[in-house]
Amino acid sequence: MLRRSLSAAMAAVVVAWVLAPGPSQAQEGIDLPSAKPEAVGFSSERLKRLDYWSAGFVERGYAPGIATVVIRHGKVVSTNIYGKADVATGAPLKSDAIWRMYSQTKPVTGVAMMILYEQGKWKLDDPITKYVPEFANLRVFKGVGKDGKPITEPVKRTATMRELMSHAAGFAYGLSTDNYVDKAYRDSGMLGSATLGQVMTEAAKLPLYGQPGEQWKYSIAVDIQGYIVEKLSGQTLPDFMQSHIFGPLKMKDTAFWVPEDKRGRMASLYAIDPKTKKIVPAEGFMVLPIDKVPTAPNGGGGLVSTMSDYSRFAAMLAGGGQLDGVRILSPSTIKLMASNHLSDKVLAQEPLGPGTGFGLDVAVIMDPARAGTTAGKGSYSWGGAAGTWFWVDPENDVAFLGFIQVIGGSAYRLDERSAQLLYQALVEPEK
Repeated sequence: MLRRSLSAAMAAVVVAWVLAPGPSQAQEGIDLPSAKPEAVGFSSERLKRLDYWSAGFVERGYAPGIATVVIRHGKVVSTNIYGKADVATGAPLKSDAIWRMYSQTKPVTGVAMMILYEQGKWKLDDPITKYVPEFANLRVFKGVGKDGKPITEPVKRTATMRELMSHAAGFAYGLSTDNYVDKAYRDSGMLGSATLGQVMTEAAKLPLYGQPGEQWKYSIAVDIQGYIVEKLSGQTLPDFMQSHIFGPLKMKDTAFWVPEDKRGRMASLYAIDPKTKKIVPAEGFMVLPIDKVPTAPNGGGGLVSTMSDYSRFAAMLAGGGQLDGVRILSPSTIKLMASNHLSDKVLAQEPLGPGTGFGLDVAVIMDPARAGTTAGKGSYSWGGAAGTWFWVDPENDVAFLGFIQVIGGSAYRLDERSAQLLYQALVEPEK
Protein backbone atom coordinates (compact mmCIF):
# COMPACT_ATOMS: atom_id res chain seq x y z
CA MET A 1 0.00 0.00 0.00
CA LEU A 2 1.14 3.51 -0.69
CA ARG A 3 1.77 6.22 1.84
CA ARG A 4 0.73 9.70 0.68
CA SER A 5 -2.58 11.00 2.03
CA LEU A 6 -5.03 13.61 0.78
CA SER A 7 -5.60 16.48 3.21
CA ALA A 8 -8.64 18.76 3.56
CA ALA A 9 -10.10 21.22 6.03
CA MET A 10 -12.59 19.77 8.49
CA ALA A 11 -15.26 22.15 7.27
CA ALA A 12 -15.07 20.76 3.76
CA VAL A 13 -15.36 17.24 5.12
CA VAL A 14 -18.44 18.12 7.15
CA VAL A 15 -20.08 19.78 4.15
CA ALA A 16 -19.29 16.73 2.04
CA TRP A 17 -20.78 14.43 4.65
CA VAL A 18 -24.03 16.39 4.55
CA LEU A 19 -24.27 16.63 0.76
CA ALA A 20 -23.17 13.16 -0.31
CA PRO A 21 -25.29 10.02 -0.14
CA GLY A 22 -24.57 8.14 3.05
CA PRO A 23 -22.85 4.81 3.56
CA SER A 24 -24.87 1.66 3.08
CA GLN A 25 -24.71 0.12 6.55
CA ALA A 26 -26.90 -2.76 5.35
CA GLN A 27 -24.29 -3.67 2.72
CA GLU A 28 -26.96 -3.32 0.05
CA GLY A 29 -26.11 -4.94 -3.24
CA ILE A 30 -23.11 -6.99 -2.04
CA ASP A 31 -23.78 -10.71 -2.39
CA LEU A 32 -21.92 -11.76 0.76
CA PRO A 33 -22.92 -12.24 4.41
CA SER A 34 -22.65 -9.13 6.59
CA ALA A 35 -21.46 -8.48 10.13
CA LYS A 36 -21.65 -5.61 12.61
CA PRO A 37 -18.25 -3.87 12.84
CA GLU A 38 -17.82 -4.60 16.56
CA ALA A 39 -18.53 -8.30 16.02
CA VAL A 40 -15.38 -8.62 13.89
CA GLY A 41 -13.06 -6.25 15.71
CA PHE A 42 -13.82 -2.87 14.13
CA SER A 43 -14.93 0.32 15.84
CA SER A 44 -18.04 1.74 14.17
CA GLU A 45 -17.07 5.20 15.36
CA ARG A 46 -13.59 4.96 13.87
CA LEU A 47 -14.91 3.48 10.61
CA LYS A 48 -16.84 6.72 10.14
CA ARG A 49 -13.50 8.36 9.35
CA LEU A 50 -13.46 6.28 6.16
CA ASP A 51 -16.97 7.53 5.42
CA TYR A 52 -15.97 11.17 5.96
CA TRP A 53 -12.90 10.80 3.78
CA SER A 54 -14.87 9.18 0.94
CA ALA A 55 -17.48 11.93 1.03
CA GLY A 56 -14.85 14.65 1.13
CA PHE A 57 -12.98 13.08 -1.79
CA VAL A 58 -16.06 13.50 -3.99
CA GLU A 59 -16.95 16.95 -2.66
CA ARG A 60 -13.47 18.26 -3.44
CA GLY A 61 -13.94 17.23 -7.07
CA TYR A 62 -11.38 14.44 -7.31
CA ALA A 63 -13.99 12.06 -8.74
CA PRO A 64 -17.74 12.20 -9.46
CA GLY A 65 -18.30 9.16 -7.27
CA ILE A 66 -16.54 6.66 -5.04
CA ALA A 67 -17.47 3.32 -3.51
CA THR A 68 -15.68 1.18 -0.92
CA VAL A 69 -16.20 -2.26 0.60
CA VAL A 70 -14.68 -3.65 3.82
CA ILE A 71 -14.69 -7.43 4.35
CA ARG A 72 -13.48 -9.38 7.39
CA HIS A 73 -13.77 -13.11 8.04
CA GLY A 74 -15.68 -13.36 4.75
CA LYS A 75 -18.37 -10.92 5.88
CA VAL A 76 -19.08 -7.40 4.65
CA VAL A 77 -18.51 -4.94 7.48
CA SER A 78 -19.09 -1.68 5.64
CA THR A 79 -19.96 -0.34 2.21
CA ASN A 80 -19.86 3.30 1.16
CA ILE A 81 -21.32 4.74 -2.03
CA TYR A 82 -21.04 8.49 -2.65
CA GLY A 83 -21.62 10.87 -5.52
CA LYS A 84 -22.61 10.43 -9.15
CA ALA A 85 -22.17 7.83 -11.84
CA ASP A 86 -22.27 10.56 -14.49
CA VAL A 87 -21.64 14.29 -14.14
CA ALA A 88 -23.62 15.43 -17.18
CA THR A 89 -26.83 13.60 -16.31
CA GLY A 90 -26.44 13.78 -12.55
CA ALA A 91 -27.29 10.08 -12.29
CA PRO A 92 -26.48 8.87 -8.77
CA LEU A 93 -23.89 6.19 -8.21
CA LYS A 94 -25.55 2.90 -7.25
CA SER A 95 -24.35 -0.37 -5.82
CA ASP A 96 -24.93 -2.20 -9.12
CA ALA A 97 -22.77 0.21 -11.15
CA ILE A 98 -20.48 -1.45 -13.68
CA TRP A 99 -16.86 -0.33 -13.51
CA ARG A 100 -13.96 -0.57 -15.94
CA MET A 101 -11.37 -2.54 -13.96
CA TYR A 102 -8.40 -2.05 -16.31
CA SER A 103 -5.30 -3.59 -14.67
CA GLN A 104 -7.33 -4.98 -11.81
CA THR A 105 -8.08 -7.61 -14.46
CA LYS A 106 -4.55 -8.92 -13.90
CA PRO A 107 -5.18 -10.81 -10.62
CA VAL A 108 -8.15 -12.53 -12.30
CA THR A 109 -5.96 -13.66 -15.18
CA GLY A 110 -3.43 -14.74 -12.56
CA VAL A 111 -6.07 -16.96 -10.94
CA ALA A 112 -6.88 -18.42 -14.37
CA MET A 113 -3.20 -19.24 -14.80
CA MET A 114 -3.02 -20.82 -11.35
CA ILE A 115 -6.03 -23.03 -12.11
CA LEU A 116 -4.03 -24.40 -15.04
CA TYR A 117 -0.96 -24.65 -12.80
CA GLU A 118 -2.92 -26.89 -10.44
CA GLN A 119 -3.89 -29.01 -13.43
CA GLY A 120 -0.20 -29.57 -14.18
CA LYS A 121 -0.31 -27.64 -17.45
CA TRP A 122 2.77 -25.51 -16.71
CA LYS A 123 5.57 -24.95 -14.18
CA LEU A 124 7.03 -21.74 -12.76
CA ASP A 125 10.51 -22.29 -14.12
CA ASP A 126 9.45 -23.43 -17.58
CA PRO A 127 10.81 -21.19 -20.36
CA ILE A 128 8.06 -19.04 -21.83
CA THR A 129 9.06 -20.25 -25.28
CA LYS A 130 7.58 -23.63 -24.35
CA TYR A 131 4.16 -21.98 -24.63
CA VAL A 132 4.91 -19.02 -26.89
CA PRO A 133 7.48 -20.23 -29.46
CA GLU A 134 7.14 -16.88 -31.23
CA PHE A 135 9.51 -15.53 -28.55
CA ALA A 136 12.39 -17.84 -29.46
CA ASN A 137 14.56 -15.11 -30.99
CA LEU A 138 13.89 -12.06 -28.83
CA ARG A 139 16.56 -9.37 -28.59
CA VAL A 140 17.18 -6.69 -25.98
CA PHE A 141 17.29 -2.93 -26.58
CA LYS A 142 20.68 -1.30 -25.95
CA GLY A 143 20.33 2.11 -27.56
CA VAL A 144 19.67 3.98 -30.80
CA GLY A 145 22.24 4.17 -33.59
CA LYS A 146 23.14 7.20 -35.67
CA ASP A 147 20.72 5.96 -38.30
CA GLY A 148 17.88 6.14 -35.77
CA LYS A 149 17.48 2.39 -35.66
CA PRO A 150 17.61 0.42 -32.41
CA ILE A 151 20.80 -1.29 -31.31
CA THR A 152 20.01 -4.67 -29.78
CA GLU A 153 21.74 -7.69 -28.29
CA PRO A 154 20.60 -11.30 -27.89
CA VAL A 155 18.89 -12.37 -24.69
CA LYS A 156 21.30 -14.04 -22.27
CA ARG A 157 18.66 -16.66 -21.56
CA THR A 158 14.96 -17.23 -22.12
CA ALA A 159 12.62 -15.73 -19.53
CA THR A 160 10.73 -18.14 -17.29
CA MET A 161 7.04 -18.33 -16.52
CA ARG A 162 7.86 -17.12 -13.00
CA GLU A 163 9.46 -14.01 -14.49
CA LEU A 164 6.57 -13.52 -16.87
CA MET A 165 4.07 -13.55 -14.00
CA SER A 166 6.17 -11.18 -11.88
CA HIS A 167 6.90 -8.61 -14.63
CA ALA A 168 10.59 -9.53 -14.68
CA ALA A 169 10.71 -11.07 -18.17
CA GLY A 170 11.92 -7.88 -19.87
CA PHE A 171 8.80 -6.90 -21.82
CA ALA A 172 7.40 -3.35 -21.93
CA TYR A 173 3.82 -2.03 -22.17
CA GLY A 174 3.59 1.13 -24.26
CA LEU A 175 1.80 3.14 -21.59
CA SER A 176 4.46 5.85 -21.74
CA THR A 177 6.57 7.35 -24.50
CA ASP A 178 9.65 8.32 -22.47
CA ASN A 179 11.79 5.50 -23.86
CA TYR A 180 12.28 3.85 -27.23
CA VAL A 181 10.83 0.46 -26.33
CA ASP A 182 7.61 1.72 -24.76
CA LYS A 183 7.10 4.06 -27.69
CA ALA A 184 7.65 1.18 -30.12
CA TYR A 185 5.08 -0.90 -28.23
CA ARG A 186 2.52 1.88 -28.41
CA ASP A 187 3.23 2.68 -32.07
CA SER A 188 2.80 -0.99 -32.98
CA GLY A 189 -0.82 -0.94 -31.82
CA MET A 190 -0.39 -4.57 -30.82
CA LEU A 191 -3.04 -4.54 -28.11
CA GLY A 192 -5.54 -3.57 -30.78
CA SER A 193 -4.78 -6.68 -32.82
CA ALA A 194 -7.57 -8.90 -34.11
CA THR A 195 -6.38 -11.97 -32.18
CA LEU A 196 -4.11 -12.76 -29.25
CA GLY A 197 -1.93 -14.72 -31.64
CA GLN A 198 -1.32 -11.52 -33.58
CA VAL A 199 -0.41 -9.75 -30.34
CA MET A 200 2.29 -12.38 -29.79
CA THR A 201 3.55 -12.02 -33.36
CA GLU A 202 3.82 -8.23 -33.01
CA ALA A 203 5.48 -8.45 -29.59
CA ALA A 204 8.08 -10.86 -30.99
CA LYS A 205 9.14 -8.22 -33.54
CA LEU A 206 10.04 -5.67 -30.86
CA PRO A 207 13.08 -5.57 -28.58
CA LEU A 208 12.78 -6.30 -24.89
CA TYR A 209 13.22 -3.41 -22.47
CA GLY A 210 15.87 -5.34 -20.55
CA GLN A 211 17.42 -8.74 -20.03
CA PRO A 212 15.10 -11.32 -18.43
CA GLY A 213 15.37 -11.46 -14.66
CA GLU A 214 17.39 -8.26 -14.29
CA GLN A 215 14.67 -5.70 -13.51
CA TRP A 216 10.97 -5.25 -12.78
CA LYS A 217 9.16 -3.62 -15.69
CA TYR A 218 5.38 -3.28 -15.90
CA SER A 219 4.47 -4.90 -19.17
CA ILE A 220 2.22 -6.87 -21.50
CA ALA A 221 3.10 -9.97 -19.47
CA VAL A 222 -0.48 -10.59 -18.40
CA ASP A 223 -1.79 -10.24 -21.95
CA ILE A 224 0.73 -12.93 -22.82
CA GLN A 225 -0.68 -15.00 -19.97
CA GLY A 226 -4.15 -14.60 -21.45
CA TYR A 227 -2.84 -16.12 -24.67
CA ILE A 228 -1.26 -18.98 -22.72
CA VAL A 229 -4.57 -19.64 -20.94
CA GLU A 230 -6.22 -20.02 -24.34
CA LYS A 231 -3.50 -22.35 -25.65
CA LEU A 232 -3.41 -24.60 -22.59
CA SER A 233 -7.16 -24.77 -22.03
CA GLY A 234 -8.47 -24.90 -25.57
CA GLN A 235 -11.00 -22.21 -24.63
CA THR A 236 -11.08 -18.49 -25.28
CA LEU A 237 -9.98 -16.43 -22.29
CA PRO A 238 -13.54 -15.11 -21.69
CA ASP A 239 -14.99 -18.63 -21.86
CA PHE A 240 -12.34 -20.03 -19.52
CA MET A 241 -12.91 -17.29 -16.97
CA GLN A 242 -16.67 -17.72 -17.21
CA SER A 243 -16.57 -21.48 -16.72
CA HIS A 244 -13.83 -21.61 -14.07
CA ILE A 245 -14.16 -18.31 -12.16
CA PHE A 246 -17.17 -16.10 -12.88
CA GLY A 247 -19.77 -18.85 -13.10
CA PRO A 248 -18.67 -20.76 -9.98
CA LEU A 249 -18.33 -17.52 -7.98
CA LYS A 250 -21.67 -16.13 -9.25
CA MET A 251 -19.96 -13.04 -10.68
CA LYS A 252 -22.85 -12.32 -13.00
CA ASP A 253 -21.76 -8.90 -14.29
CA THR A 254 -18.03 -9.47 -14.82
CA ALA A 255 -16.93 -9.84 -18.44
CA PHE A 256 -14.85 -8.37 -21.27
CA TRP A 257 -17.86 -6.55 -22.68
CA VAL A 258 -21.18 -5.07 -21.57
CA PRO A 259 -24.46 -6.19 -23.18
CA GLU A 260 -26.74 -3.40 -24.34
CA ASP A 261 -29.28 -4.01 -21.58
CA LYS A 262 -26.61 -3.36 -18.93
CA ARG A 263 -24.88 -0.31 -20.42
CA GLY A 264 -27.11 2.10 -18.54
CA ARG A 265 -25.42 0.88 -15.36
CA MET A 266 -21.90 1.85 -16.50
CA ALA A 267 -20.18 4.45 -14.34
CA SER A 268 -18.91 7.09 -16.78
CA LEU A 269 -15.18 7.34 -17.35
CA TYR A 270 -13.22 10.52 -16.66
CA ALA A 271 -9.63 11.74 -16.79
CA ILE A 272 -7.58 14.42 -15.05
CA ASP A 273 -7.03 17.48 -17.25
CA PRO A 274 -3.25 18.06 -17.17
CA LYS A 275 -3.67 21.85 -17.20
CA THR A 276 -6.58 22.47 -14.85
CA LYS A 277 -6.18 19.26 -12.79
CA LYS A 278 -9.96 18.94 -12.92
CA ILE A 279 -11.83 15.87 -14.13
CA VAL A 280 -13.13 15.81 -17.70
CA PRO A 281 -14.73 13.06 -19.83
CA ALA A 282 -12.05 10.54 -20.85
CA GLU A 283 -11.09 10.08 -24.48
CA GLY A 284 -8.31 8.50 -26.50
CA PHE A 285 -6.67 5.09 -26.58
CA MET A 286 -7.39 4.32 -22.92
CA VAL A 287 -11.15 4.23 -23.55
CA LEU A 288 -11.41 0.56 -24.47
CA PRO A 289 -14.50 -0.56 -26.43
CA ILE A 290 -16.95 -2.61 -24.37
CA ASP A 291 -19.86 -2.97 -26.81
CA LYS A 292 -19.02 -6.45 -28.15
CA VAL A 293 -17.12 -9.61 -27.27
CA PRO A 294 -13.46 -8.91 -28.12
CA THR A 295 -11.61 -11.22 -30.49
CA ALA A 296 -8.35 -10.42 -28.67
CA PRO A 297 -9.47 -10.25 -25.01
CA ASN A 298 -7.17 -8.11 -22.91
CA GLY A 299 -6.06 -10.27 -19.99
CA GLY A 300 -4.07 -7.36 -18.64
CA GLY A 301 -6.86 -4.81 -18.53
CA GLY A 302 -10.10 -5.64 -20.30
CA LEU A 303 -12.61 -6.65 -17.61
CA VAL A 304 -15.60 -4.77 -16.31
CA SER A 305 -17.09 -5.70 -12.95
CA THR A 306 -19.26 -4.55 -10.05
CA MET A 307 -18.78 -3.97 -6.33
CA SER A 308 -20.53 -7.24 -5.56
CA ASP A 309 -18.74 -9.34 -8.17
CA TYR A 310 -15.22 -8.20 -7.36
CA SER A 311 -16.00 -8.43 -3.64
CA ARG A 312 -16.83 -12.10 -4.19
CA PHE A 313 -13.56 -12.57 -6.07
CA ALA A 314 -11.62 -10.89 -3.23
CA ALA A 315 -13.51 -12.93 -0.62
CA MET A 316 -12.53 -16.10 -2.48
CA LEU A 317 -8.87 -15.09 -2.32
CA ALA A 318 -9.18 -14.16 1.36
CA GLY A 319 -10.90 -17.49 1.97
CA GLY A 320 -7.90 -19.44 0.73
CA GLY A 321 -9.36 -20.07 -2.72
CA GLN A 322 -12.89 -20.98 -1.63
CA LEU A 323 -16.22 -19.15 -1.35
CA ASP A 324 -19.65 -20.51 -0.44
CA GLY A 325 -18.30 -24.05 -0.53
CA VAL A 326 -17.00 -23.61 -4.08
CA ARG A 327 -13.24 -24.08 -4.37
CA ILE A 328 -11.38 -22.27 -7.15
CA LEU A 329 -7.82 -22.83 -5.88
CA SER A 330 -6.17 -24.53 -2.92
CA PRO A 331 -4.85 -22.47 0.02
CA SER A 332 -1.28 -23.44 -0.88
CA THR A 333 -1.75 -22.15 -4.43
CA ILE A 334 -3.13 -18.84 -3.15
CA LYS A 335 -0.10 -18.61 -0.85
CA LEU A 336 2.22 -19.31 -3.78
CA MET A 337 0.52 -16.64 -5.87
CA ALA A 338 0.78 -14.09 -3.03
CA SER A 339 4.46 -14.75 -2.21
CA ASN A 340 7.30 -12.64 -3.54
CA HIS A 341 8.88 -14.08 -6.71
CA LEU A 342 11.39 -11.33 -7.50
CA SER A 343 15.07 -12.19 -7.12
CA ASP A 344 17.21 -10.49 -4.49
CA LYS A 345 18.89 -8.53 -7.28
CA VAL A 346 15.60 -7.10 -8.51
CA LEU A 347 14.26 -6.53 -4.99
CA ALA A 348 17.34 -4.48 -4.16
CA GLN A 349 16.23 -2.00 -6.84
CA GLU A 350 12.98 -1.46 -4.85
CA PRO A 351 10.88 -1.13 -8.03
CA LEU A 352 7.65 -1.06 -6.02
CA GLY A 353 9.06 0.79 -3.03
CA PRO A 354 10.69 -0.32 0.22
CA GLY A 355 9.43 -3.49 1.82
CA THR A 356 7.36 -4.49 -1.22
CA GLY A 357 7.85 -7.39 -3.59
CA PHE A 358 5.82 -8.91 -6.38
CA GLY A 359 4.10 -12.26 -6.55
CA LEU A 360 2.22 -13.81 -9.45
CA ASP A 361 0.23 -10.86 -10.82
CA VAL A 362 -0.05 -9.11 -7.42
CA ALA A 363 2.15 -6.79 -5.35
CA VAL A 364 3.10 -8.20 -1.93
CA ILE A 365 3.96 -6.45 1.35
CA MET A 366 7.05 -8.21 2.69
CA ASP A 367 7.96 -5.76 5.46
CA PRO A 368 5.06 -3.52 6.60
CA ALA A 369 7.29 -1.18 8.61
CA ARG A 370 9.60 -0.51 5.66
CA ALA A 371 6.60 -0.23 3.35
CA GLY A 372 5.11 2.34 5.73
CA THR A 373 1.79 0.56 6.17
CA THR A 374 -0.26 -0.87 9.02
CA ALA A 375 -1.49 -3.65 6.75
CA GLY A 376 -0.35 -7.13 7.73
CA LYS A 377 2.75 -8.82 6.40
CA GLY A 378 1.86 -10.75 3.27
CA SER A 379 -0.92 -8.41 2.20
CA TYR A 380 -1.27 -8.45 -1.58
CA SER A 381 -2.91 -5.99 -3.91
CA TRP A 382 -3.33 -4.38 -7.29
CA GLY A 383 -5.40 -1.67 -8.95
CA GLY A 384 -6.56 -0.29 -12.26
CA ALA A 385 -5.85 2.71 -14.50
CA ALA A 386 -9.20 4.30 -13.65
CA GLY A 387 -8.37 4.32 -9.95
CA THR A 388 -9.97 1.10 -8.72
CA TRP A 389 -7.95 -0.68 -6.03
CA PHE A 390 -8.10 -3.66 -3.71
CA TRP A 391 -6.04 -5.66 -1.29
CA VAL A 392 -6.26 -8.87 0.70
CA ASP A 393 -4.59 -9.09 4.12
CA PRO A 394 -4.23 -12.75 5.18
CA GLU A 395 -2.68 -11.87 8.55
CA ASN A 396 -5.78 -9.90 9.62
CA ASP A 397 -8.27 -11.77 7.39
CA VAL A 398 -9.30 -8.49 5.79
CA ALA A 399 -10.15 -7.54 2.22
CA PHE A 400 -10.74 -3.98 1.03
CA LEU A 401 -12.03 -2.73 -2.30
CA GLY A 402 -12.30 0.79 -3.68
CA PHE A 403 -13.82 2.09 -6.90
CA ILE A 404 -13.57 5.34 -8.85
CA GLN A 405 -13.54 5.95 -12.63
CA VAL A 406 -10.83 8.52 -13.30
CA ILE A 407 -7.94 7.70 -15.64
CA GLY A 408 -4.81 8.53 -13.69
CA GLY A 409 -6.71 8.18 -10.44
CA SER A 410 -3.93 6.06 -8.95
CA ALA A 411 -2.04 9.35 -8.50
CA TYR A 412 -4.42 10.10 -5.64
CA ARG A 413 -2.80 7.25 -3.64
CA LEU A 414 -6.19 6.05 -2.51
CA ASP A 415 -4.80 2.72 -1.36
CA GLU A 416 -2.49 4.41 1.12
CA ARG A 417 -5.10 6.65 2.71
CA SER A 418 -7.81 4.00 2.80
CA ALA A 419 -5.39 1.57 4.46
CA GLN A 420 -4.59 4.12 7.15
CA LEU A 421 -8.29 4.69 7.78
CA LEU A 422 -9.19 1.01 7.75
CA TYR A 423 -6.54 -0.24 10.15
CA GLN A 424 -6.99 2.57 12.66
CA ALA A 425 -10.55 1.25 12.97
CA LEU A 426 -9.48 -2.38 13.52
CA VAL A 427 -9.16 -2.04 17.30
CA GLU A 428 -9.67 -5.68 18.29
CA PRO A 429 -7.85 -7.70 15.61
CA GLU A 430 -8.05 -10.83 17.74
CA LYS A 431 -11.84 -11.03 17.19
